[in-house]
Amino acid sequence: MASLTPSVNRPTSFSWGRVFIYTVLITGAIISVIPFIHMIMTSLKSFGSVMNNNLWPWAPFGDEPPQWQNYPDAITTAGTDRLWNMPLVVRYFINSLIITSSTVFGVLITSMLAAYTFAYINVPGKNLLFVLVLATIMIPSDLTLVPKVVMMFQWKWYNTYAALIVPFLVSVFGIFLMRQFFMQIPRDLFDAALIDGAGHLQYLFYVVVPLSRPAIITTALLNFIFAWDSFKWPLLVTRDSSMRVLAVGLQQFMAQEGGTKIQLLMAFAGMVVIPVIVFYFFTQKYFTEGVARTGIKG
Repeated sequence: MASLTPSVNRPTSFSWGRVFIYTVLITGAIISVIPFIHMIMTSLKSFGSVMNNNLWPWAPFGDEPPQWQNYPDAITTAGTDRLWNMPLVVRYFINSLIITSSTVFGVLITSMLAAYTFAYINVPGKNLLFVLVLATIMIPSDLTLVPKVVMMFQWKWYNTYAALIVPFLVSVFGIFLMRQFFMQIPRDLFDAALIDGAGHLQYLFYVVVPLSRPAIITTALLNFIFAWDSFKWPLLVTRDSSMRVLAVGLQQFMAQEGGTKIQLLMAFAGMVVIPVIVFYFFTQKYFTEGVARTGIKG
């Protein structure tokens, strides 16, 4: 017989261990955010405030208004693309957008198909093949850098979008992440779909993909950051400024103007970083869930 005595909420016991953990986490978060705050603050200062190392030149500690003009000045200072008759920063942004969106889309397609094969289709030796695929993660990327650059020259892909996109259309981590997530889906759904006459592609796109949204968005976010911030590879396989991306453009801007116009350099850097922050802000819920639920089964 259930007790009729109302339950009393007992106070949670104090834990120094919990206090220590939260203190470390908060401290780490503050340290991680400080460089971004410094970048944004510097991008809104005047040249004199930057040279005088004035930490807060605005009200109420100063009389200088925020220098929003630094952002359009950074765009015009970077130069103009004569081929397309547009500011170089705009051209860099278009290139980064094309390369990033194409890379993310390609990685999602290849990762979903490969992960579905490893999770559901009975292929002879698929476990060994999966281990071999994972083993490629241990190969340093710099070890294959020169052979890949030589391939771009031999295939006549140098200074083209193909060289910037095709080598990164497969992500081993994306395959692993989705395969682990797919294996958590009850097998009964797969059997029921086959009984109803659904094929593998129908089951994948109508059942598995909707249930695996956290893993898919996590893969998209990680590859978005990788493609958007890519620097070394675009620098090696492109020649014309019209084919360069934002990260390379930022390096060139730093070499030309960054030594004297720090406020414009920070404005340029802010335009590079802000899209990543915005994309992560809208996907952080799925990113946390996708990472937390990976590896439970399989």
